[in-house]
Amino acid sequence: MIVEPKIRGFICTTAHPDGCARHVADQIAVVRSRGPIENGPKRVLVVGSSTGYGLSSRIAAAFGCGASTIGVFFEKPGSERRPGTAGWYNSAAFEKEAADAGLYARSFNGDAFSDEMKATVIEAIKEDLGQIDCVVYSLASPRRIDPKTGETYKSVLKPIGETYTNKNLNTATKVVDEVTIEPAEGDDIEQTVAVMGGEDWEMWIDAMLEAGVLAPGATTVAYSYIGPEVTWPIYKNGTIGRAKEDLEKSQRALDGKLAPLDGKAWVSVNKALVTQASSAIPVVPLYISLLYKVMKARGSHEDCIEQMDRLFRERLCSGTPQPDEAGRIRIDDWEMDPAVQAEVDELWTRVDSDNLLELADVEGYESSFLRLFGFGLEGVDYSADTDPATGVPSIS
Repeated sequence: MIVEPKIRGFICTTAHPDGCARHVADQIAVVRSRGPIENGPKRVLVVGSSTGYGLSSRIAAAFGCGASTIGVFFEKPGSERRPGTAGWYNSAAFEKEAADAGLYARSFNGDAFSDEMKATVIEAIKEDLGQIDCVVYSLASPRRIDPKTGETYKSVLKPIGETYTNKNLNTATKVVDEVTIEPAEGDDIEQTVAVMGGEDWEMWIDAMLEAGVLAPGATTVAYSYIGPEVTWPIYKNGTIGRAKEDLEKSQRALDGKLAPLDGKAWVSVNKALVTQASSAIPVVPLYISLLYKVMKARGSHEDCIEQMDRLFRERLCSGTPQPDEAGRIRIDDWEMDPAVQAEVDELWTRVDSDNLLELADVEGYESSFLRLFGFGLEGVDYSADTDPATGVPSIS
């Protein structure tokens, strides 16, 4: 099958198996080029391991730390007639690369929020690895089924208290227009917290503690974002911001639960990047396009893999995590450099449809978006047939 990108709104409905494999290989090359990560974990579980920061975390752990990894995700395999999701092909490529490098890798596809998945993964840990040194929690989902009550929660991206209007980039038409978002109502906040907050992270760690599969000194890290004031109404001070506050509450609770093991829980605040999740947030694509323009000019731009390599190499494994006043690791430090933000702020006041291509890195945004789905990678022949039924070795 010849697979081409088909974009609908803020998602691409197709993915290229060979392109995803190249994307994974390119990330592995970045980590390897920087040498081994000293004092890194050797047995790592990544919950939400198939795309974005979760995938890059698994790559950094495996190919930087030499870790055995278990990945959990919810992806759709391909068939002879239809491509699967990018996360499925990413995971297939990761496992092949890990096998070639002599690294243990095992994956599980299903509902990470369920008790059944937790039990299945814990049993695999007992059978194969004994215990886990590091748990990365990197789930991004629009909904969650409560494993105790069966209720389905749905997250929303809304401001709180008042209507929010600001500039927005229509990535399909390359038009800078305005977006107006009505405030949260009813139980929007509670629903979003239930999906994107810290409850499930705690459930994973609680289950692992009860089963005795967390090693002495085990660490766990979950990911968050704060960003600049221009995005705060829709992010930091909006419904998703409330969920991230709940995540930090869970981090503090997990610190106490892990203390008997001399373990530690962290929240890492990461940089704004093009991911499947960030593409869906109004205002953010325009901000990212301007940010890329500034940071690339300064030579400080990082993609997911550079961020996660630096997180493991310089913070989690170095003995110097450099937490902020709230106890968070700030791997968004280069983004939030006052000089960078001043430049972005100035561009934000001027950007419009006429000067968009001059002031913003729209090409870089589009390229990053397409790479998420395996398109636009060098060394891939997109005119050639590819096998959409490519399987993940440990699953299929």
